[in-house]
Amino acid sequence: MMTATTNNLSEKVTVIGLGSMGAALARAFLQKGFQVTVWNRDQAKAAPLVEKGALLASGAAAAIEASPLLVICVSDYKATKKIFETEEVITALRGRTLVQLSTGTPKEARDLNTWVLQQGSNCLNGDILAWPKQIGTDEATITISGDSNIFKQHEATLHALTGTLTYLGGEPGASGALFSAVLAYLAGNWIGFCHGALICENEGLRADELGLLIQSISPILGAESKHMGEVIQHNRFSDPESTVKTTGDDLQLLVQQAEEAGISKELPNFAANLFKRAMDAGYGKEEHAAIIKVLRKTV
Repeated sequence: MMTATTNNLSEKVTVIGLGSMGAALARAFLQKGFQVTVWNRDQAKAAPLVEKGALLASGAAAAIEASPLLVICVSDYKATKKIFETEEVITALRGRTLVQLSTGTPKEARDLNTWVLQQGSNCLNGDILAWPKQIGTDEATITISGDSNIFKQHEATLHALTGTLTYLGGEPGASGALFSAVLAYLAGNWIGFCHGALICENEGLRADELGLLIQSISPILGAESKHMGEVIQHNRFSDPESTVKTTGDDLQLLVQQAEEAGISKELPNFAANLFKRAMDAGYGKEEHAAIIKVLRKTV
C-alpha cells in the first residue's frame, strides 16, 4: 500500500467545500505536510484550517489556480455544478485534475467526467466510506474511478486521506455505483436497527444492549455478506443453510409481534411481503439471497 510522505510542503492541493467531511479532508492533507489551499462559500468555516496552516483563497477560481490537484467535497454534484458556472472558474480548471468526492449517481459521475474532459482537464470520481473523524486514518476507505494514468499520478497524494484507497477502473461511474450499492445495504441496516430498538423500548430492554449484541456478532454478519455476494455472483442458490421460506415464516412472526405490541409494522410488512413474493414465485427452498430474483423484476 502506498502512503503519502510526511514532508510534502512542495506538493500543493486545493480543497473546495468545508463542511464536516471537506474540513476533515483538508486537515488530513495539512497533517501529512501538504500545502493546502481551501475555499468555501461560507468563508467562516475556513478559519480553523487557516489557523492550522491552510491558505484561504479569495474565490473559487483563485482556489483552483493555486494547485494542480483540486479535491471537491460539497453536498452533491448539483452543488459542484453551481461552483463551475462562471467562465473564470472554468478557465482556472483547465489543465488541472479534479477529484470529485461529493455524493452523486453513476450518471452524474459520467456526465461530470465528460464535461471536465471537454474543458481540457482531468477528472477522478470517488466516494468516501468513512465518518469525518476517520479521514486520514487506516479506518477510512475511499473508492476511485476514472483514467488509470491520472489515478496513478495522484495515488500517493490521495493516500494521505485514507488507509484503503480502492481503484475501481476507468469507467467514471463505477465508484458511484458501488457507493449506491453500499448505501442500499446501510439503509436496510439502519432501518432494521431502529425497528429492533423500537422492539427493545416496547419490551423494557435497552437499545444500547442491542447495539452491543450486534457488535458481538458482526464477524458473522460480515461473513454472511461475503457469502451472499458469492451466491448471487455465481448463481448458486441451492443447498442453503437458511431458505427463503424459513426467513419468510420468521418475518411473518415479526409482523405478528408488531401487531401484538402495537408498534410500527412498516418494516416487518415490507420485508415479509417481499419474501412472500419470492415464495410465490417458487424460490421458497432456495437461499434467502434468492429474493434478488424478485427484485430484478419491475413491479
